[in-house]
Order: sequence, then C-alpha cells, then structure tokens
Amino acid sequence: MQKLITLQVNGERHELAVEPDESLLQVLRNRLELVGPKKGCDSGGCGCCSVHVDGRVAYSCMMYAVGAEGREITTIEGIGSPATGLHRLQQAFIDAGAVQCGYCTCGIIMAAKQLLDTVKQPSEDQIRLAIAGNLCRCTGYAKIVDAIKLAAAQT
Repeated sequence: MQKLITLQVNGERHELAVEPDESLLQVLRNRLELVGPKKGCDSGGCGCCSVHVDGRVAYSCMMYAVGAEGREITTIEGIGSPATGLHRLQQAFIDAGAVQCGYCTCGIIMAAKQLLDTVKQPSEDQIRLAIAGNLCRCTGYAKIVDAIKLAAAQT
C-alpha cells in the first residue's frame, strides 16, 4: 500500500506516493530523475549511492524513502549548478584527473564534501578514512586523494 510523502531534495519539495519498501535511491533515480547516485552493490558496501541526509553521508540504497520524509536530502546534482558553476570538489576531480569511468565519483565527492564541511585542511589519513566507504575499481585512489587535497587548498 503506497504512502504519500514529502521529500526535500536539493532544495526542492516533492510530493510522492511511494511503496513502503521503496529505497531512497529508487525514488531519486526513477521518480526524480537524479542519476548521480548510482546503484552499485545495493547493500551499502560500495558507496556509489551516497547522498547527504541532513548534511551527513548516507547510503541511499539502504534507506527507505519513507524514512527520508522531513529530512534535507542533497545529491551530487545539488552541490553545483549552471548558475553557480561546479562545486570546488567537482572541479578539483576534473583538474586532478580523478575521474576514470566515473561510476563511483559522485559518491566519493559526497563523502569528501562532508569531510571538507567539517575539516578545512584534512590530513591524507583523514581523507582516506572519509572515503573508505566508497569503492573505486579503476584507480589506486592516489588521484582521488590529490583532488580532495586540491579542493581543500581552495578554502
């Protein structure tokens, strides 16, 4: 039986009828057409679906949409815009060549953003710990860490 909920996503209010077992990831991608969060493992082990919920990283594949009602959800699409340009992390990933296939990139940027929102000049260990819940199958993470350092230096 569907339930009518209101979601606040990237600063916009959305009223939707959702199934009780429908994940936030399914709603973001299939209903709201926000394709930054990706379905990877579908069990919270890869981080591809990472979004911010009330400013903290959350795996959207592991959260029911009904549980997100009344909370502020931010996806990768919500941190940069055509009007304001790319977020400094997005630009740093481009500048440092930290995007390979790109599948994991959005989730890693969301994890890095939470870190930079709380620690202005993180150490390499802090960076690696912050992105530890995100798997990248293409790189050894060196360029990803470099990109996050580059973004941190721009504060």
